[in-house]
Amino acid sequence: MIEHHVRAHASREALPREQELAWKLAQVATDPVPVEPDVAEMIGNRVIDNAAVAAASLARRPVANARAQAFTHPYRPGAAVFGAAPEVRASPEWAAWANGVAVRELDFHDTFLAADYSHPGDNIPPILAAAQHRGLDGAALVRGIATGYEIQIDLVRGICLHEHRIDHIAHLGPAAASGIGTLMGLDAEVIYQAIGQALHTTTATRQSRKGAISSWKAYAPAFAGKAAIEAVDRAMRGEGAPSPIWEGEDGVIARLLSGPAARYTVPLPAPGEPKRAILDTYTKEHSAEYQSQALIDLARRLAPRIPDLSRVAEIVIRTSHHTHNVIGTGANDPQKTDPDASRETLDHSIMYIFAVSLEDRDWHHERSYTPERAHRDSTVSLWRKVRTLEDQEWTRRYHDPDPDKRAFGGHVTVVFDDGTTLDDELAVADAHPRGARPFAREQYLQKFRILADGVIEPSEQDRFLDLACRIETLDAAEVRALNLAAPPGTLEAPANGGLFR
Repeated sequence: MIEHHVRAHASREALPREQELAWKLAQVATDPVPVEPDVAEMIGNRVIDNAAVAAASLARRPVANARAQAFTHPYRPGAAVFGAAPEVRASPEWAAWANGVAVRELDFHDTFLAADYSHPGDNIPPILAAAQHRGLDGAALVRGIATGYEIQIDLVRGICLHEHRIDHIAHLGPAAASGIGTLMGLDAEVIYQAIGQALHTTTATRQSRKGAISSWKAYAPAFAGKAAIEAVDRAMRGEGAPSPIWEGEDGVIARLLSGPAARYTVPLPAPGEPKRAILDTYTKEHSAEYQSQALIDLARRLAPRIPDLSRVAEIVIRTSHHTHNVIGTGANDPQKTDPDASRETLDHSIMYIFAVSLEDRDWHHERSYTPERAHRDSTVSLWRKVRTLEDQEWTRRYHDPDPDKRAFGGHVTVVFDDGTTLDDELAVADAHPRGARPFAREQYLQKFRILADGVIEPSEQDRFLDLACRIETLDAAEVRALNLAAPPGTLEAPANGGLFR
């Protein structure tokens, strides 16, 4: 990897294009390095993972609405829409929109945490949609997805967005544009312009993940994927982007991030170096914010040691800055302790998640979020006894430069009504590569079968998995068939119509 140093430049400095971060990303995207076998296998795993969580969300209102919007933009050849029959094709940007919402709705797919947050599996819907529309094969698709993951993860390693309350889709837009560029074999000039346009149109505030969190949390990454496809289309037609987009006097660094004096370091593969960043990412066993994954596992481990939860006086979770301030009491969001909060808000409340996990000794993507579950008296009582504290050691471990030492969990102290305490801690989730039960192909298949059960017919599950498990060898027709169709008549149209009909 080569470390690239990035800063804002005054207009009079005339920064050469080859020194711009967007140009360097375009160089990575155009590097024809082969995709290594373990990377291709993991890409197949993540395609399976995305489809699993999309299947489980098909009947939910935000997904149904996004799908309905895609249906109003039919196109040939176009791209497939999750849940729809094979003959239904939508314009690729709208297919990416619908599929992106389906993948993101349950907050249940892969993650990478470093200087910032990310769900790099959000790259797959737009890259796959572009591949289906253009009639490209599995080898091209795998190359594109490897680039999308690489670019997003490298940006996440080097540039913190959340400290300035910028949403993490600002790294996703350029990554997806880069991945589509690799997929299609575009030249560096076109990819460079698409990256700039995608970044410019996907810089948004983090209010989408603050306070009363709405369904836009699921739509935001889909918006970035849709914007990336549109940016590539414009760039292919010769249209340009604001530049230098990161380093300009009024660019992202100077005006949205740490300002004109800021310095960032972004690591990127050297020419000829394989794109392996996907192997540093990790998926979720539980449908909740990633920073709750280890704490859910810890709650399940602690539960048998607490026979009477009514005797709990207080639960203190000592954890990292990110966990405390995003999903803990450090967020200062009263909605995080409100039984009437939205599912999206409960998903970002470790106080609620930990309480339910202790009571149920389990976590479920539907049952754990029902209004009846959130209003249970014993749960509300326990929930409001949970608080988080930032612990500098856990913050240090969260940011450890060695990924084999990085920790995303915390230390829990349960205080009982007689003053006695119970302590335990967990650094990484059980499903993490360094966890008690790391996810491999077998676990991805199991997760898929569980989430697709009752939604997708077994024969359709088998057909899809056959394709996904050999993704790098698929021909163009098989890539176009890389989709899940629900049984006819099972997906109801939304009750309300919109502008498009």
